[in-house]
Amino acid sequence: MAQVGFWKWAAAEPDRLAVVDPDGTEHSAGELLAAANGLVHGLRALGLRRGDAVATLLPNGFESTAVYLAALQAGWYFTPINYHLAGPEVGYIVGDCEAEAFVASTRYADVAIGAAAEAGISPACCFAVAAPEGGDEGIEGFRAFAELSAGQSTDAPPDRTAGVAMHYTSGTTGRPKGVRRGLPDLDPDTNAELFAMVLSLFGIQPDDGNVHLVTSPNYHTAVTTFGGNSLHYGHPLVFMDKWDAEETLAKIERYRVTSTHMVPTQFHRMLALPDEVRAKYDVSSMRYAIHAAAPCPVDVKRKMLEWWGPVVYEYYAATEGGGTLATPEDWLAHPGTVGKPWPISDVKILDELGEELPRGEIGTVYMKTAGADFEYKGDRAKTEESRNAGFFTVGDVGYMTEDDFLFLCDRKSDMIISGGVNIYPAEIEAELLGHPGVGDVAVFGIPHEDWGEEIKAVVEPAPGYEPGDELAASILEHVQGRLGKFKWPKSIDFVDTMPRDPSGKLYKRKLRDPYWEGREAKI
Repeated sequence: MAQVGFWKWAAAEPDRLAVVDPDGTEHSAGELLAAANGLVHGLRALGLRRGDAVATLLPNGFESTAVYLAALQAGWYFTPINYHLAGPEVGYIVGDCEAEAFVASTRYADVAIGAAAEAGISPACCFAVAAPEGGDEGIEGFRAFAELSAGQSTDAPPDRTAGVAMHYTSGTTGRPKGVRRGLPDLDPDTNAELFAMVLSLFGIQPDDGNVHLVTSPNYHTAVTTFGGNSLHYGHPLVFMDKWDAEETLAKIERYRVTSTHMVPTQFHRMLALPDEVRAKYDVSSMRYAIHAAAPCPVDVKRKMLEWWGPVVYEYYAATEGGGTLATPEDWLAHPGTVGKPWPISDVKILDELGEELPRGEIGTVYMKTAGADFEYKGDRAKTEESRNAGFFTVGDVGYMTEDDFLFLCDRKSDMIISGGVNIYPAEIEAELLGHPGVGDVAVFGIPHEDWGEEIKAVVEPAPGYEPGDELAASILEHVQGRLGKFKWPKSIDFVDTMPRDPSGKLYKRKLRDPYWEGREAKI
């Protein structure tokens, strides 16, 4: 068997291809290994010790991969942050994860400056990476990223110990929470072997001529998991910056890509390309087109299987753990399923009292993954609220068949999934309520042909304010700089009185259901 663990195979075969940047720049395994080792030495000289955290605000590419590999061999927590967020939102995560180092691209300079100020992190611990497209060479108050490795050894650091990624996931209370796991008491090479075995669930093997295409931003848990594991398996990573349907097909053909991770919206957009465009590209190298993050319409899945063949795999999991897997054969036999539990996982359906339901009955989906316990950093109450006898839930609703296939009936009752991205209304509602013209507000998802859902806000105007286009424009202007653009409502409607019961509970369904008439309504 080929060696597993990037640091092992890169040292043995330094000339092998490891990373292809979005602009086509190729980097060898030896180059990436040297960069990761130099970062460990440099960050340790800065004072980082086992258990510390490194936060990044970086686009896909060589630098973000090097920081990831450095953290995972030095016993640090690696937290990649959504670069679509506003400065205060990024700053909250930098501060909450207790980052001892913050690395940001000059592409996001304004956000990075605001985040550093919000987090109160020392300028000595902030580092700027030049954006791939050029432009500004630095970020005000940040040191150059190259300073971290300048004069440092590129040899393997001493006292190597496994680190882990800690991603942030939003909750219905608004503020995102870090999904924190204990640091394994293992050397990074052994941990990489165990960590990368998740690929074997899909039939993917080490090396074996595989090439992995990274289509989505690195701050997604699935991107870190599948990209990182592919690299540990000896598979070169081909990165995309901004996703484009035709470019995806072009990269698959050019690099003979064998695996990728996508969301259903990407399938939908590739299928929407003109027939003559789709026919231009040879995608026969593809062996594993893995998808998750949002429900995939049965029609879309069938068309992808017809186009690419039996290579489309689906799974159900969360940042907190997983999960289930549906092979192409499973799905064709059980259209709509998200699969059977992994060998290392267990899934059960519970009612509102926490009792397990019989097969076929709809309830809340709970999961348990062997050796993957977690906590929401700094929120013991939220952690316990999600648990039941060692199982956790993210609030999804579904049922199990007699032959162990899981079907999801709906997502979290209020969560919006737009283009595979989870968006939580409570956070948006809180910001909208800061506008003086908003007396009450409800935010929810409504159908969108391409993205699955888009954000709708329904507002009860405050006394003295007239509903209409002028107020709607003022409200949208209010959220700019406070929320990432992808969280802004796409439209605002007005009501005289919000439907609440005497205790103040909002009947959001009364507002939401009319928009879903004739569609698969949310529960």
